[in-house]
Amino acid sequence: MIEIDVKKRLKSANGEIEFAFKGAIGEGEFVTIFGASGAGKTTLLRMIAGLTAPESGAIVVGGETWFDSAKKINLKPQKRRVGFVFQDYALFPNMSVRKNIEFALSKGDRANADRLIDLCGLKSLESQKPSQLSGGQRQRVAFARALAFQPKILLLDEPLSALDNAMRRELQDELLALQKTLRPATLLVSHDLSEVFRLSTKTFVVENGQIAKSGAPSEVFSSANVSNKFRAIGETLAIEECGVVYILTLLLGSDIVKAAATQAEIENIKVGDRVLIASKAFNPLIIKIG
Repeated sequence: MIEIDVKKRLKSANGEIEFAFKGAIGEGEFVTIFGASGAGKTTLLRMIAGLTAPESGAIVVGGETWFDSAKKINLKPQKRRVGFVFQDYALFPNMSVRKNIEFALSKGDRANADRLIDLCGLKSLESQKPSQLSGGQRQRVAFARALAFQPKILLLDEPLSALDNAMRRELQDELLALQKTLRPATLLVSHDLSEVFRLSTKTFVVENGQIAKSGAPSEVFSSANVSNKFRAIGETLAIEECGVVYILTLLLGSDIVKAAATQAEIENIKVGDRVLIASKAFNPLIIKIG
């Protein structure tokens, strides 16, 4: 269990705000911090990693205190078992894929490097330098290096936001598979609703430095943003069986909608597909378009 209760004053576009976060992340849990730029999301990751000090509060990971303002405890970053993946990859340009990954491993731990290279689909690229890789390949290397340290918590600072939609969906699936296999507690910063639904089991919505809502993505977003639009193109976020029908959760612009569909309608639809939802005799008609 990772327990976080921290406060820090931050400068934002709207002036100074007090960032305050109190929450817990269970072992193997995938949690998302959702909010606009300047809300304090990245600062929270930096505080957990030890790169920025909170002004007050505590961070306790698996019973070990990483930070406690009252007890004057503040472990150095290298003493914290953290894997950190950035949007810009932060790979060593002069090192090969293998050397980048081995940098985070104990000396001579070749077997673990081999495992991560295989898990991340990098076997054919292990001798390449970062400049020779695509954006998606570089991000796979960044994931492997972060996981090589066998972190107690994996911190992801919008790592997929620079990629195109198709590559982003592909890497979301790969990241989720890695997380389920290796089971680090994971904290992702994102402002992409589709990504939140696809990856996380719990989300914290941060507004102006404060937690506005928290819970399962379907609870946090659906109840407040149900739309009455009946003709739009959106992305499929979830498909749930409900008796003789299926309930689709769709992202339409900035709205989350739920629609009932028959088995025939959802036969070729999977999470991530784009669909057209329209009205037909006051009933929704759902058609896959991509």
